Amino acid sequence: MSHATSYELFINGKWRAASNRATLPVINPATEKVFGSVSSATVSDLDEALASAERSRKGWSSRPVKERGEILVAAARILATTAGDAAKDLSAEQGKTIAEATGEYARAVETLEWNGTHAEGLSAPIPLGPNRMIVPEPLGVVAAFTPWNYPVVLIARKLAPALAAGCPVILKGAEEAPSAAVHMVEALRDAGVPDGVVNLVFGVPVHISRHLLSSSIVKVLTFTGSTAVGKQLAALAANNLQRCVLELGGHSPVVVCEDADLAQAVPAVSEYKFECAGQSCNAPSRILVARTLYQEFLSRMTEAARKIKIGPPDDPLTEMGPMANARRIEAMQRLVQDAVDRGARVETGGTRLDRRGFYWPPTILTGVPKDAKVLHDEPFGPILTVAPFDTMEEAIEEANATEYGLAAYFFTAAPSAKRALIGGLSAGAVSVNYLKGVSADAPYGGIKQSGYGYEGGEQGVRSFQSLKMVNGLGSFG
Repeated sequence: MSHATSYELFINGKWRAASNRATLPVINPATEKVFGSVSSATVSDLDEALASAERSRKGWSSRPVKERGEILVAAARILATTAGDAAKDLSAEQGKTIAEATGEYARAVETLEWNGTHAEGLSAPIPLGPNRMIVPEPLGVVAAFTPWNYPVVLIARKLAPALAAGCPVILKGAEEAPSAAVHMVEALRDAGVPDGVVNLVFGVPVHISRHLLSSSIVKVLTFTGSTAVGKQLAALAANNLQRCVLELGGHSPVVVCEDADLAQAVPAVSEYKFECAGQSCNAPSRILVARTLYQEFLSRMTEAARKIKIGPPDDPLTEMGPMANARRIEAMQRLVQDAVDRGARVETGGTRLDRRGFYWPPTILTGVPKDAKVLHDEPFGPILTVAPFDTMEEAIEEANATEYGLAAYFFTAAPSAKRALIGGLSAGAVSVNYLKGVSADAPYGGIKQSGYGYEGGEQGVRSFQSLKMVNGLGSFG
């Protein structure tokens, strides 16, 4: 289905249009032109998906775990062979460069493969002694909601562990980047996933979430997106006590200590921050620099930001493409204007580029007052604030001065500083002297307003399992 101009729903093993033929437009962010459409599910379509998933539940959960794992590994191999064309589709819909899209597909392949390889071990009974054990069992039908910023890898991080655990899934893909879900579902279907085990819907998000979560068929909600929407979904899920895995917003600090290697720190921050035009909940957004290094860091960081080549995402020379939609441009304008109105200085960037497409340049703000919105609202774009600090206590206090707690980063070689920052930073993940995306083999989750539950690794599979306690085994002979 590469380069398709229209994308359909996938229900009970068949591609089909919405029952009322309704569609939503797909817009190319580099041209602002509509170049495709995606089917918009009706209530009857959603009911069919629920019924299909429920019908498949017993067969999939009772299928030998080894076979479930083999299907995921096979899907990984199939997706790897289609990743070239699939990356082009993703780039056209989302605005990330071909290189970024290709890298994302590689991570999705890794995620499918890891979960497939470890499925059997993670469903095996866990002995607790001579007379007790824990038996992991699939919880049931999963409703998975995925965003447009990293649609491929985030779909993989939801589908792969749920399927490995033995749970059917109803996936709501991102309407603005639908090809990712379509390519993933095709790979799973071609690998042998039975009809009904994976269902794909698109449509009006609020209508889909309300309908799916009002059903007692759904046992688990897994969602990646904004904190505001995550709270709404959690409230809906409360009615049926559906288990929730919520990976929500972030506002990640970077602490640059006085002994930091700037030749290492500046490119690391620049490359990770401006990947996907900064539209990542893990992206660094607030840089705190030891005062002795502040001016040199700011100079180097500003130079690095100015050198980034912005252009069409399908141009091999482009290092940063457009933002994904007009909403993100409006958010950048609002945050920068608010900061400037309160006295902040724009070191580089700060205004939308005068060309067709949703292009916003790398932007660095200094002298940002503590009440500016950019220090409290998740930027989710190519905006960095840079500020000096004098003591480690001050740096930790400033780093933790948001409601978010997803990721944090720091640069130092000093063991005492490492201990202080690892212990002091309030985040689900802390990285030392490097910035990198999450891996398939480790649990990842936020604290505070960044959500709860874990994706990835053993804990990611456990999210879709009940751990049945079995006592008194000796009495069975």
